[in-house]
Amino acid sequence: MNRAAVAVVDGFGSAARLAKAFDAAGYDCVRVQSTVDIPGHYRSELDLGPYVDNLVHTGDVGATARALRAHRPLAVIAGAEQGVELADALCEAAGLPGNGTALSYARRTKDAQIDTVAAAGLPTARQLRVQGADQLAAWHAGLGARVVVKPIRSARNDGVTICDTPGESVTAYHRVQSAINDFGHRNEGVVAQEYLLGTEFVVNTVSWEGRHRVTDTWRYSKIDVNGVLDRINGVISLPEADPRGALLHRYAFGVLDALGIRYGPAHLEIMLTADGPRLVEAGARLCGSDVARYAVLATGESQIDRTVQAYVNSPAFLAEVDSPHRRHAHAAMAFLASPVEGRLKSYPLLDRVERLDSYQGMTMRVTPGRPLRRTVDDSSEPLTIGLAHSEASTVEKDFQTICYLDGHGFYELETGEHG
Repeated sequence: MNRAAVAVVDGFGSAARLAKAFDAAGYDCVRVQSTVDIPGHYRSELDLGPYVDNLVHTGDVGATARALRAHRPLAVIAGAEQGVELADALCEAAGLPGNGTALSYARRTKDAQIDTVAAAGLPTARQLRVQGADQLAAWHAGLGARVVVKPIRSARNDGVTICDTPGESVTAYHRVQSAINDFGHRNEGVVAQEYLLGTEFVVNTVSWEGRHRVTDTWRYSKIDVNGVLDRINGVISLPEADPRGALLHRYAFGVLDALGIRYGPAHLEIMLTADGPRLVEAGARLCGSDVARYAVLATGESQIDRTVQAYVNSPAFLAEVDSPHRRHAHAAMAFLASPVEGRLKSYPLLDRVERLDSYQGMTMRVTPGRPLRRTVDDSSEPLTIGLAHSEASTVEKDFQTICYLDGHGFYELETGEHG
């Protein structure tokens, strides 16, 4: 007899870990594609892997829900940003625990998201839904400070531009307005927001019946590199005892409530400014990359195992929702940035990274013999290094060592390539 199933909408990337975890817990997993065409950055992940079926949504929620019914679904969960709205709709159609569709648009759309959070009484960044170049230029001039221009819907920092002058903002607006985004669609609109000064954090959560648990919290490390301002070059875990955590978590829970996120995983990016926390953006889905692996090394848990627990054994989840983390170690992930481009011959300094005391592994996106691009966004990142150790100072030292090594000497190009 077939097992009951969990459907993962757009179960690409890190969501494959979620499918494997549900499989280990005794449930089949079905992948639902929210679009007929898979976005370009996921096309290498066509292998069904842990999924027993792949349902392609063609626009009719009822038809997709009926096709899913044959698998006796226990839950429908968004695996990637693009799948949030369809996951909401399928949960509602099937009568499964979910966040409903009333606030789906706000959960996916950056300006509506900030407006919704502000309407709930939480402090937010000032913003403008851009209707034209003159309007934007006047707003930027009146603000008198740096702004961020970005698509109202995007992921992976796609199209995000930091602008110092009204002229730069207008240029970014025209570029973003006409661009095809990471999902393969022309951008639907542009929002400009004030540039927030402070330290940016990630808060990852899992919710059930409106009760929220923080599984892991991270501090972003940023650098200016290759002409890109504030490029995220790593994340460093925030210890549970750090007093900033409580402030961030209270604000995060307020955001989740405002956006109607009552079930499942969520990923929040929050800037801690001199005036307190301000939402950068939130996603009603898993954190990307390989963060879950390093969260377990730091806290003893991750969004993956807590999501499975919430849906499979909700009484146990609720009993532990406010309990301390089981582990109090430290972790980091370094996102390397190549200053050169050409055909990669080798990473000549990689052995020095592998000898670091906290080294735990790597994800090599560009292997020797493949074309290497100068890193300007997430899609051109060549290598991710993971670190974990019982001592925070060891992780910090090793992270800084990687930052020192990463540069022209870290990448050897094949003969004839000039960088």
